[in-house]
Amino acid sequence: MNIKGLEKTALSVRALSIDAIQKANSGHPGLPLGAAELGAILYGELLRHDPAAPDWADRDRFVLSAGHGSMFLYSLLYLAGYPDISLEDIKNFRQIGSRAAGHPEYGLARGIESTSGPLGQGVATAVGMAIAETMLAARFNTASHKIVDHYTYALCGDGCLQEGVSAEASSLAGHLELGKLIVFYDSNKITIDGSTDISFTEDAAKRYEAYGWQVLKGSMYDFEEIARLTAQAKAETKKPTIIILKSIIGKGSPNKQNSADIHGVPLGAEEVVAARQTLGIPAGPAGDFYTAPEALEYFKDRRAEWKKVRKTWQTEFDAWSKENPDKRKEWDQFYSGKAAPISFPAFNVGDKIATRTAGNKALAAVAAANKNLVGGSADLKGPNAVGFPDSGPYSPACREGRYIHFGIREFAMAAITNGITLHGGLRGFCATFMVFSDYLRPALRLSALMNLPAIFVLTHDSIFVGEDGPTHQPVEHLAALRTIPGVRVLRPADAEETAEAWAMALERHDGPTALALTRQNTTVFPKADPEWRSTIRTGAYIAQKAGPAGEKPDAVIIATGSEVNLALEAAQIAAQKSGKKVQVVSMISRELFESQPKAIQEAIVPPGVRVICCEAGVRSGWERWAKSEDIFSIDRFGESGPAGKVAEHMGFTSAALAALINR
Repeated sequence: MNIKGLEKTALSVRALSIDAIQKANSGHPGLPLGAAELGAILYGELLRHDPAAPDWADRDRFVLSAGHGSMFLYSLLYLAGYPDISLEDIKNFRQIGSRAAGHPEYGLARGIESTSGPLGQGVATAVGMAIAETMLAARFNTASHKIVDHYTYALCGDGCLQEGVSAEASSLAGHLELGKLIVFYDSNKITIDGSTDISFTEDAAKRYEAYGWQVLKGSMYDFEEIARLTAQAKAETKKPTIIILKSIIGKGSPNKQNSADIHGVPLGAEEVVAARQTLGIPAGPAGDFYTAPEALEYFKDRRAEWKKVRKTWQTEFDAWSKENPDKRKEWDQFYSGKAAPISFPAFNVGDKIATRTAGNKALAAVAAANKNLVGGSADLKGPNAVGFPDSGPYSPACREGRYIHFGIREFAMAAITNGITLHGGLRGFCATFMVFSDYLRPALRLSALMNLPAIFVLTHDSIFVGEDGPTHQPVEHLAALRTIPGVRVLRPADAEETAEAWAMALERHDGPTALALTRQNTTVFPKADPEWRSTIRTGAYIAQKAGPAGEKPDAVIIATGSEVNLALEAAQIAAQKSGKKVQVVSMISRELFESQPKAIQEAIVPPGVRVICCEAGVRSGWERWAKSEDIFSIDRFGESGPAGKVAEHMGFTSAALAALINR
């Protein structure tokens, strides 16, 4: 171990962080100054990686859960030689166009394994990555070749461990015996408001022992001790490990270290000078972005070693490929990101089936064709209808299992699904009741920020949940989900649409998809558009025409999900009572349809025609398509009772919609 090289690396991390944050007049110097030694040994000695091949499949993963300390990561990526983070990026820290954004953003630069910053989610994301490693190892490793054999590391702080999502995920990680997950805890006992004593006095070590983790303790500033503790963590193959490193926030800032003043505020011109003197940064102009020559030389030598390690792996991978051509073919399919052809079950007009049930039939077909689809639900396998017929549950005894029992942990479930998807090779999905999308929303938002093709199955999507009442009847949730940029909500109307919805979710590669599915039965209806399976990919299609081709309708009803059945009934009632010609449009995805060119939109919703919108949820967003008085919606909480009785009580019936049409 080159101690001098590590010391100079830590010094360089501190120098770069001080200058970048001071120049930006914005940032969080506390963590990079306080944890620089860990960063040096992590990127210099502990991580199995190669900056020349940042996407190497068997690299170790590192997630900076405490993402506010982003200069810690950017400094190390630059020093280690990752090609996407330049000194110019660091000089433009937190400025538009710089890859060194305020918090790490996945996709801006290779080496950033996950978007982080919302505290605690990085820990949960790392759990997902560790799960993915075990799944892929079980599927592809052979007696003679280990081609999947890496560790997942994370760095968290006091704030991460106060957030509930880290507790949810850590509990599951201990249960699943993820022995190749190692979390470093930067324990400096300072948060924004001051000492953690004001709000956080629990024994975190005992908590993690109760979760089933190995708990180790040491100093942030002893390279040999950190190396020894990491080796001890690796020696424990069943338990994940948390290494609690006692540290000093802002170490090296003589007047601000060990205080809340340095958590999220630049040092200031005078303190920059004082810190440089204290740390022994060579004299030079303020803001010179000093990097120690010894650190650059150290990483130059390390890059040569990392390349040898990766090439050794490549040789083994090539030998494995030759011996296992079928596995190699499957590996390539897993990592292609493309779905294999799927043979969906057939449904008949008139079939009455809940879209959650149809979704389970579609999921079985998807899973049979795509062995890299993995996921589960928050203790709702039956109600969500997301079980795999050909796969047992994932567990310490069965790493080949593809169904994950997440337990009642919606937030962690979603963040873990992000981690599984980020890892590569696997496509993650998760499921819960739609009303509990509130619990997982922050992770869904990060999924959208990262453009991850994760799939979120949300069943029991309206007041038609029935007897469980307003606590379980979502009314505002469809609108809330649609407001997240990049989230695509698919609300299929019947069993046939549900199969297409799963296909559409798999075809998407630039963001998450939420499938909104019913508890109650819906009827498979005849489609007026013979090409509806392709047209639906615009977000909407004509389910029922007003009359012969070219005939202008008196009104167009835009409906989603189970309300398409209701709209078809209402159109028939209106026609019988007044002779009005009503066109019914099934809009499986409002946001997708609204992104289409005007010509496509007008071919389905003709201009100059009265439009009525029908959805069992709040009216928010439908004002674009219809006048307020023509939005048939539910703008209050529901009631407890049988689904049909609840609808009658709330006036949400086909007769009431027909009356609106004829108004």
